[in-house]
Amino acid sequence: MFTGIIQAVGHIDAITAVGEDIKLHIHAASLGLDDVKLGDSIAVNGVCLTATRIIETNSIKTHFEAHVSTETLKVTTGLNQLQAVNLEKALRLNDRLGGHLVSGHVDGIGSVVTFTDLGDCWTLTIEAPRALSKYIAKKGSICVNGVSLTVNSVEKNIFTMNIIPHTLQHTMFNQLKVGSQVNLEIDQIARYVERMTEWANEKAHE
Repeated sequence: MFTGIIQAVGHIDAITAVGEDIKLHIHAASLGLDDVKLGDSIAVNGVCLTATRIIETNSIKTHFEAHVSTETLKVTTGLNQLQAVNLEKALRLNDRLGGHLVSGHVDGIGSVVTFTDLGDCWTLTIEAPRALSKYIAKKGSICVNGVSLTVNSVEKNIFTMNIIPHTLQHTMFNQLKVGSQVNLEIDQIARYVERMTEWANEKAHE
């Protein structure tokens, strides 16, 4: 599990084909890998990946590798490109939950409609897959490329959020532009509410 609070902006430095899958070589930047072991989870642009190798440079852990399956590539975006990525290590039981609970399992791919500078902040508008629109609510939480954000407004499958300067400076959002694709994960609570409603309806018809 993760919190949606980005800990570092890393970079995918190399991509190697492994059959139909790929292996990523990622520079961890300021993430800090001293407490990361082989097999630990790291969210990369909101996608939960497993560290399969940790690389040292001058006795400092600077890079890690992760295997990405064909199935993951089909349902996510941005992992097959040499680019900056948001990084977050898995949540520990004694950590603060600053954002909201994030699983790292992407629900769909969105597209940036507008990204507007308002002076003291920015507004980011995204078009989500229509199947996800029922889970997106005003003042609800959503995860965009691994970042926990609050929905300011929503109309059908298009929603808008405010991005404060700190978020822009400490994530890869400063590289987004109109048409950019992003990984979306809806708030898990919305899934549970839907399932509870379905279950109640099923019981009512027994």
